[in-house]
Amino acid sequence: MEYLEIFCGIVALFLAIYYYFTIKFKFWESRGVIGPRPIFLFGNFLKVILARTTLPEYVKQIYEKYENEQMIGTYMLSAPVLILRDPEIIKDVLIRDFSKFGNRGINFSDKAEPLSTNILNLEPKRWRPLRGKLSPMFTSGKLKDMFDLILESGAQLEKYLNKIVAQKEPIDFHNVTAKFATDVIGSCAFGIETSALDDEESDFRKLGKTIVAVDLQNTIRLKVRTFLPKLYDLSGYIFPERRFTPYFTNLVADTMKYRKENKVYRPDFIHILMELKEHPDSIEEFKLTNEILAAQAFIFFVAGFETSSSTMSNALYELARNPQIQDKLREEIREHYAKHNGKLKYEHIKNMEYLDKVFKETLRMYPPAGTLPRLSMTNYTFKNTKISIPKDVSVWIPVFAIHRSPDIYPNPDVFNPENFSEAAIATRHPMFYLPFGGGPRKCIGERFGIYQTKIGLISILRNYKVDVCKKTMIPYEFDPNTFLLAAKGGIYLNVSKVD
Repeated sequence: MEYLEIFCGIVALFLAIYYYFTIKFKFWESRGVIGPRPIFLFGNFLKVILARTTLPEYVKQIYEKYENEQMIGTYMLSAPVLILRDPEIIKDVLIRDFSKFGNRGINFSDKAEPLSTNILNLEPKRWRPLRGKLSPMFTSGKLKDMFDLILESGAQLEKYLNKIVAQKEPIDFHNVTAKFATDVIGSCAFGIETSALDDEESDFRKLGKTIVAVDLQNTIRLKVRTFLPKLYDLSGYIFPERRFTPYFTNLVADTMKYRKENKVYRPDFIHILMELKEHPDSIEEFKLTNEILAAQAFIFFVAGFETSSSTMSNALYELARNPQIQDKLREEIREHYAKHNGKLKYEHIKNMEYLDKVFKETLRMYPPAGTLPRLSMTNYTFKNTKISIPKDVSVWIPVFAIHRSPDIYPNPDVFNPENFSEAAIATRHPMFYLPFGGGPRKCIGERFGIYQTKIGLISILRNYKVDVCKKTMIPYEFDPNTFLLAAKGGIYLNVSKVD
């Protein structure tokens, strides 16, 4: 009798769970939204959970399957997620009705990962005032002041490549460009000579590697944060992040303390944080702690080196596979230097039209953020539809899928800078190109990233040539265990000097 009661209890529990998920999985059907059939317990993203593919690539498969729909209903485990296809609806979410979708809905926890409370993740209450205070760091005037510092790192990059050429061995260019970007961020944001290009033991470079490493700890944290937010928050009491949080928090605090005590002034990111700390009453909406200040420096560091280094290395990958495009770009760079007596100035970058096309085409094919998440902050009915959603429903803009759609970009898997000629751009809806996001929560460091990346490419391609080699990854593969879209196993190319 005892065993029968246990058995009946197990059956009852299973039926209760089954009923719970069955009701949950009626969410989109009850609203008339079509989508793939979910799997019991796992929803629609089991392949992503098991790291068989990246989230943006899998969303692309769904996007293509439901090509005649304005939006597609899916489930992340049991939570409803709406994937948008219609550009006008995307514009509503990102821009016109931003006040109703101002939250990214990204899971973060100040206990599990103190540095996650940054401007990228924060809810609107804290994001809005911080954005206003940090924006001065990214004005054109401020960037112009930093331009020479970026050029100095570019000169160091050229010297580094000269050593690499002498070794006559393939080199992982993602690592090379990450070193360059680390030096730029260290100099422009922290006033620190990181020496990542010169010193393999550079603390900043080792820190960057640890943060983005595809190792067991980072992978588990990413999966739990994405798919099990409640467990992720609870984990902060038991397994808080300790590999880089203490180091980075102390670095920011010590740098600010040193500058204050020694009356050191540098017009950089640390100075802005110092101003916020000295005048915390300038942000009345919440308490400005040392951890929140460090978190803002942290995201500038991580996003600044990882997104730019990926874009540079991906551009070089495509240029190595398309030597005629590489030659045309090098010709433009050299013509510019000849025209301006071997000088490169801030205002000259905008005049390199083909470089701009190459840059934009790289971000079309390889957008670091393959999906843009938003969370409904109120009940909402999508315009010109009968579809309504309640508060706290995730809405995704499938950037990677849009950028690789043959209906928008002919031959989307072919690298073609002419996709960004004036005539081609005029044929597309502006919401069909979103590498930096869109609307008020568009990437705050967009302008900085553009200049950093372009100067890096100029420094490499002016006097050096990249070619594919036996170690080059063909076809290209994305790593399924990274937060941002990134190459699997590095980008290995040969590099040689050009006369």
